Amino acid sequence: MRKLLTAVLIGAATLAGCASDGSLQAGEKAGGQSLERMLADADRAAAAGQHEKALAALKAAAANYPSEKSPWLQMAQMRFDRGNYSEAIVQAQEALQRDPADKQALSIIAVSGLRLSTRSLAELNQQSSLGGSVRSEAQELARTLRNTLGEDVLVPVAGGVRQPKKTASPIKLPAPRTAPNPSTTADPFGALK
Repeated sequence: MRKLLTAVLIGAATLAGCASDGSLQAGEKAGGQSLERMLADADRAAAAGQHEKALAALKAAAANYPSEKSPWLQMAQMRFDRGNYSEAIVQAQEALQRDPADKQALSIIAVSGLRLSTRSLAELNQQSSLGGSVRSEAQELARTLRNTLGEDVLVPVAGGVRQPKKTASPIKLPAPRTAPNPSTTADPFGALK
């Protein structure tokens, strides 16, 4: 009987321990930090210039809160701001998996992709290796981008003033000139009779 009572007590203690792990408040994990606190810690580290520490805090937040897009967006923005566009794209795509309509993530992907493309095209142009169908496709894409953005130049010269693309004004044809008919000048409906 004593062994049975001991087994029941051990089982109850085990179940109580499991139940206490599940009783943590929503928004807190076993580490005791809420998502907001982890994001704030990452912001403070980034403001202090400790980018690796900030990224580590954001990665921990992403691991502790896998359904949240915020850590991924902050990582993507940090990577973008530091010019690491390929990583920014990957992390913005992670945010989009959690919220497919997030405009910040879509913007980071679009602009990062354009900057990577511009960089690659400039390198190919320096090597004089841009030719054939790749060149014509790049020209067509540039034309499409200029039309979409309403710009004459996609990448303005540093310090230059950005001018909006000039659109051709519609051509107005002059009205046909005819000598006035004396019978219709007094009566505007006279020609219809």
